[in-house]
Amino acid sequence: MMIRYQADADLNQAIVTGVLRREPTIDFQTAFAAGLEGVKDPEVLAMAAQQQRILVSHDRRTMPLEFAQFMTGNQSSGVIIVSRKLPIEVAIEELLLIWAASSAAEWINRIAKLPL
Repeated sequence: MMIRYQADADLNQAIVTGVLRREPTIDFQTAFAAGLEGVKDPEVLAMAAQQQRILVSHDRRTMPLEFAQFMTGNQSSGVIIVSRKLPIEVAIEELLLIWAASSAAEWINRIAKLPL
């Protein structure tokens, strides 16, 4: 199964736009399209898991803990935390590489930080 991404509400939209410009066939849902503005982390994680999407977020402060708590009774499609210090171009390249070189099954119940 191909990787599908879900942008968290805090993710820089330029990353989503850049990924889709480079590879229009990637399924990368914006936070706006998913209605995530103001939604709490546990609900965001549940929505992404239900839709089998890897959540892409800048939230390295609370998301890892929320992910760990979510995992106690649920399965996740994965979470990728993108450092705000990472140049947008590098974040785009790494997300494209993950999409091209791995499968969705490899990300189940996994959390990773970019840069890898």
